[in-house]
Amino acid sequence: MNHSAADIDAMCALEDYSHFRAELVEISPESFTIEELREILDDMIRSKVALEDSMREHFATLEEAEQTELLDMLGSSGYKDRSWWYRMLMDGPVHREFPTI
Repeated sequence: MNHSAADIDAMCALEDYSHFRAELVEISPESFTIEELREILDDMIRSKVALEDSMREHFATLEEAEQTELLDMLGSSGYKDRSWWYRMLMDGPVHREFPTI
């Protein structure tokens, strides 16, 4: 399943919004009910999973040499190491219930 630019923009917007709401919880946790807190957490998980699933779908379309090159580049980027990127992009099913930890 290929996602359009609009789909990816919507996923990013949901993730941004859920993180914004999480920041509000940090500032004033007493302002939220348990149900609202659960909704914020669910939105954060759902948006992260959708973005990761989309990344894995795209990664799977690359040739093996391109996959290796991308893993090497991501591993040297300073954000997580290569083994984390390998687990996120290759190790396990393409569609998952929870984000990569």
